[in-house]
Amino acid sequence: MSITGILLCAGSSQRMGFDKLVTPIAGLNAIERSAELLIRGGCEKLVIVTNRDHEKLIRGLNVSVPVIIVHGGATRTESVRNGLQAIPDETDGIAVIHDAARCFTPVECVRKCIDSALLHGSGVLAIPVRDTLIRTDGEQYETLNREGIWRTQTPQAFRIEEIKKAYSETMEATDDAALYARRIGTPHLVQGDEKARKLTTEEDWKWAKEMFMAYPRFGTGFDTHQLVEGRKLILGGVEIPHEKGLLGHSDADVLIHAIIDAIMGAASLGDIGKAFPDKDEAYRGIDSRILLRRTFDMVQKMDMRVIQVDATIVCQRPKLRPYIDMMRDNIAKDLDLPTENVSVKATTTEGMNDEGKGLCVSAQAIAVLRAHE
Repeated sequence: MSITGILLCAGSSQRMGFDKLVTPIAGLNAIERSAELLIRGGCEKLVIVTNRDHEKLIRGLNVSVPVIIVHGGATRTESVRNGLQAIPDETDGIAVIHDAARCFTPVECVRKCIDSALLHGSGVLAIPVRDTLIRTDGEQYETLNREGIWRTQTPQAFRIEEIKKAYSETMEATDDAALYARRIGTPHLVQGDEKARKLTTEEDWKWAKEMFMAYPRFGTGFDTHQLVEGRKLILGGVEIPHEKGLLGHSDADVLIHAIIDAIMGAASLGDIGKAFPDKDEAYRGIDSRILLRRTFDMVQKMDMRVIQVDATIVCQRPKLRPYIDMMRDNIAKDLDLPTENVSVKATTTEGMNDEGKGLCVSAQAIAVLRAHE
């Protein structure tokens, strides 16, 4: 029994004047978020239905399950049909169909739809209508009975052979449950969630950004470098007099490296080695403050900002207290922060471990990010 996610991202997505599927919110775009959502919800492989504009991005997705890429059709129905055809007919399992634009759907909704499909043959995310419904032409006014009226969302999960049968005829429908109801039977509804809102209008986009402005993102970073003779000791962009310095491909500023890792972690960008690989000669001997400013630029482009940094240097010698304020000033300047939003501390290991023996210097950091208001 296999669980296959069908992720729909073949539309032009230009209704808001920009491509909502590939524009990041707080570090990740809708395609990335929805792919991860389906995987965390229980999908063991993905069929991603896309257009040529999104294909390069999808081929570069870093996901933990096999991915099949197919091209979409002129309508949503055609796109789903193309996705289903990519699943071999003999496959025994569940297909979980999801619109990429519903990228903030809670992961438990995916799991509930899969569980329902395993038990009942179908699981369709839906919310009962609670508002008063009316029909009017501007003159006549009629209140409608809302009893039994639901708003369907995605994901929608079905037994593969049944949803393939539902899509075997050239009928059009706005969602999968409608075709299932025509060909197979009444779909089983699963309680939905307002967070499964589809990003369609400018108001939807504003809602999504406000969600992330309300909740900060946190990242941690750690780095360590060996102390050797013949190198400068640079920490937080400050050159510190000492008989030894830190060994590394760049200037080996362990404090700034830990801060970069923390920022990249909060933004889901990977780590410093991914962004600035030590096999690239462009970074040999480079001032780590340049890398910090480039990291800041990456975060800015994702419509996010750093709001707080807290870091600790672990070093037995030399004493760092006289240089701490200069380090804070440098970091604050590079991250466009007030100095009071940057904390740098130094501690020893009381002669224990490699730091205490003077073999290395380590640093750890926490960064807090928010979406731009």
